[in-house]
Amino acid sequence: MTLSNLNGIPGREDAVRDFVLSELEGLADEVRVDAMGNVIAFRAGREESGEAPGSEKERVMLSAHMDEIGFLVRYIDEKGFLRVQALGGFDPRNLFARNVTVQTRSAALPGILTPGGRPIHISSPEDRKKVPELREFFVDLGLSADEVRRQVRVGDMVTLDQVARRVGDLVVGKALDDRASVFMQLEVLRRLEARPRHDVYAVFSTQEEIGLRGAITAAYSVQPTVGVALDVTLAVDTPGVGPDEAVTRAGEGIGIKVYDSSMVSTRWLVDAFVDLAEARGVAYQLEVLGQGGTDGAAIQRSRDGVPTVTLSLPTRYIHSVVEAVHVNDLQAGIDLLLAYLE
Repeated sequence: MTLSNLNGIPGREDAVRDFVLSELEGLADEVRVDAMGNVIAFRAGREESGEAPGSEKERVMLSAHMDEIGFLVRYIDEKGFLRVQALGGFDPRNLFARNVTVQTRSAALPGILTPGGRPIHISSPEDRKKVPELREFFVDLGLSADEVRRQVRVGDMVTLDQVARRVGDLVVGKALDDRASVFMQLEVLRRLEARPRHDVYAVFSTQEEIGLRGAITAAYSVQPTVGVALDVTLAVDTPGVGPDEAVTRAGEGIGIKVYDSSMVSTRWLVDAFVDLAEARGVAYQLEVLGQGGTDGAAIQRSRDGVPTVTLSLPTRYIHSVVEAVHVNDLQAGIDLLLAYLE
């Protein structure tokens, strides 16, 4: 839950990166941070006796992104209200009257995010039916215009406030896209007691939400021969949506991606993970997602191409502050990835 509570929009993942680096102590043979801010943890594979001459270990790249959707300050008006630039895909219906934090150079300022317009007491019926556009939202810091201009500058980070909690079998909070997968990747490294079969590069990537940017450079550097991205996917198993649109269902196992709008997973890798899940008794679901993408697309297209698959955590209410993942699906993802690496 600590990971969920940390703030880190694309390009401002510092707090998440510091946490990841502290958790990686003793879990990798080598850890480095590249120019994009990606954390790359290397775990050497074991040397097998009796291998065929000339056979080589694979270079397996895992990738889970550290950033969350959020905002940058883009303008400070004459009254001290902040206008924001969205980083990532927001549904404006989820943004009404939200508590936010504006991270300045020296302080974390509490604020209120809300759209411009009349409150319900003086609005017309037509006003109440409108869904405002993102450009209509502003942040109120409760400070004078002079004080706002003294402390805040264009480019400061703005994040939605939410404390993670357990709700039944669900872990619920902001930024579980993709901090839940960051947790899963750390847990796999923690539980991987023996040397993996192949060399493993566990990447904790940056700027995924605005174009898979960190994974692009990390994949170019690592030069993997196999890619496994870890991310979330839709679990629309809630009222108001037909079963054919659910994509995945919470609590029914880890998703093995077949397709999304950024990639078609390499078929033999999909088959390998399905066979392994069935052999080990790990619950899984095959995932076809009409829109959306993951670091897997960046890995797959690196250099001259890399066989790649994505393991997807079914998640309700994606891109809101109440993203929800089922603990059984988290465990299934850990178990399946451990089985593959071992």
